[in-house]
Amino acid sequence: MSSYMFPIICALHSLIATTCGSLIMFYLKEIYVLGHGAETAKKLSGSTPHDQLLIQTSNSFAGLLLFVVGLLLFMVAFVKDKEFQSFFAKGCVLLHVSTAVWRVCFERRVEVLAWDWPRQVIGDFLLAFSWILFLVSIWREKYD
Repeated sequence: MSSYMFPIICALHSLIATTCGSLIMFYLKEIYVLGHGAETAKKLSGSTPHDQLLIQTSNSFAGLLLFVVGLLLFMVAFVKDKEFQSFFAKGCVLLHVSTAVWRVCFERRVEVLAWDWPRQVIGDFLLAFSWILFLVSIWREKYD
């Protein structure tokens, strides 16, 4: 069972990461308006041309990084070693939980994003939960 779950979870997470990364790189303004509203999107874009350029460059690199992470997840999906799969899943759980903690500790303090962080924290925990389900299935196979 777990041998089929790992590639599926990796492929789904890869699809999510590459799609989000592409949207961030090429359609950030539209994503801001869709997710936060027009007024907040304008605030998040910066007030001066210099700020706008820095924010746009930073977001483009973040989108590129997310896209590359998606490609790496796709490549990892084909690894058959159970120990590596377990190690990788534990690392992904740690990464998603750390991201949720970051959002709770720091993003909620950003006035413009204050209402948005609970939804993102729930998403982070759902992504971590998918890896936890995989780890539980490995544990059940090992000890059954």
